Amino acid sequence: MAQRSFSRRRSWRIPAAAVFLLSLAGVTWLLAAHLRSREPSHEPPVLRWGGDPEGGAPYVEADPRNPSVMRGFDVEVATAIAHGLGRQPQFIPVSWDAIDQSVRRGDFAIGMSGVEDTPARRATMLETIPYYEFTEVLTVRAADRGRFRTLADLRGRRIGTLGATMAYALLMKASGPDGFTTVSYDDDVHPYEDLKSGRLDAVVLDNIIAARSMRQVSGLYTQPVPLEVGHYVGVMAPGNGALRNRINAVLLARMRDGTLERIFKRWNVWNERQAVFEARLIRDGGHGTVAVGPSLPVHRGVLATVRRYLPALFAAAGITVVISCGAMALAILVGMLIAAGRIYGGRIVSAALLGYVELMRGTPVLLQLYVIYYGFASFIRLPAFWASLIGLGLNYAAYESEIYRGALEAVPKGQLEAARTLGLSEPQILRLVRGPQAFRLALPPMTNDFVSMLKDSSLVSVLTVVELTKQASIFAANSGSWVLPGVLCGAFYLALSLPLAHVARRLELRWKAPTA
Repeated sequence: MAQRSFSRRRSWRIPAAAVFLLSLAGVTWLLAAHLRSREPSHEPPVLRWGGDPEGGAPYVEADPRNPSVMRGFDVEVATAIAHGLGRQPQFIPVSWDAIDQSVRRGDFAIGMSGVEDTPARRATMLETIPYYEFTEVLTVRAADRGRFRTLADLRGRRIGTLGATMAYALLMKASGPDGFTTVSYDDDVHPYEDLKSGRLDAVVLDNIIAARSMRQVSGLYTQPVPLEVGHYVGVMAPGNGALRNRINAVLLARMRDGTLERIFKRWNVWNERQAVFEARLIRDGGHGTVAVGPSLPVHRGVLATVRRYLPALFAAAGITVVISCGAMALAILVGMLIAAGRIYGGRIVSAALLGYVELMRGTPVLLQLYVIYYGFASFIRLPAFWASLIGLGLNYAAYESEIYRGALEAVPKGQLEAARTLGLSEPQILRLVRGPQAFRLALPPMTNDFVSMLKDSSLVSVLTVVELTKQASIFAANSGSWVLPGVLCGAFYLALSLPLAHVARRLELRWKAPTA
């Protein structure tokens, strides 16, 4: 008994000692860390800057020899700014259309990746002095260089550009009187590919992007007369004026000593226009007013902003509804055929349909949309709207087929045998006995899939379809904030999905099989 008591006391003594030693080690580590923090650091501070590595050369791109290293003239300009401030540059990757929002929330100090000087950006953010002057140019197929010289020549045609840019604002402003259709893209590569394939009649973008794309895509021609003049700037969060002023001083110094000229020559973007622009900026000390191209008007009042964008949001919501309803109808039809084929078809048919289901469920819907729209372009050139509808419909058909197959197999076998005893054929059994009961079971998950379809329809913006989320992102880019566009976009989605869920519940209660 005494031995047992001693063992119990010893078992408590060992954890107490361990806790004491761990506590002592922790205090020692914290004290050492505190002492190290008080020592003067020999490492220079960091300048965090953000850019879009998907923008590609000559702006920002991953070095093919070492993908962890970024290169491009914006990378070198940012490095020159950091060194001028006595700091080391630290690159933060971010998508181009999220640069303003990211710098505002403090992800990095300055955004530089072909960021344009626009009135909307000036109204909501801090900008550095411009460091490069570019032009908006018109690119057409080489065979059309004599026909399409100006925007006025493109009446009734389709012109592609990058969304939420100065070029987009230029086209939106001119599309009324000139009567052409503006097609918005999420990247600056596919517009030129679509121009070559015939989906577009022209592309309007920066001269740097046009020159790069003409080297990559054959058969194109850029008209020599620029449509507008614009400038690249660094964008910073409001309230960071002191750092902005120091950066402006560094940029002017690098213009004076020829650093920026050497950078731009290294990337083959130096020209006589840039030489004149830098000379004028140096002469004015960076205080001269730089004219910017057209931009969508800036409305400071909330009501004025809502009134401006609400019609566009309603139109985009209509496109969302049409695509969702059409794709869901296709998904239901194809899903029913797949489910019936897997149940009633032979082994080969069932295996082939199972392969389709696993393929569609096992690959991203975004990839499927790209393949249908761009991959099959050499065989069949589908319009963006129909490619979106078909792509979503075929993807959801795989999920719907599993719902219907499970519902059909859930019908009791006794009822099927009774129907066969009564002399009903298999099609009659499916139509009169199995189908109606399976529909009741499949209705709730079908409704959930339709609501998901409404939300997944936002993916079709990659195919240039301006649906609800895409329109909201354009709204956010032009207003400089996601708060109001996000609230309005969410309200539209709720207005679309809640009535649908209510109708589904009513139908479910109405068709619910009696349980007593």
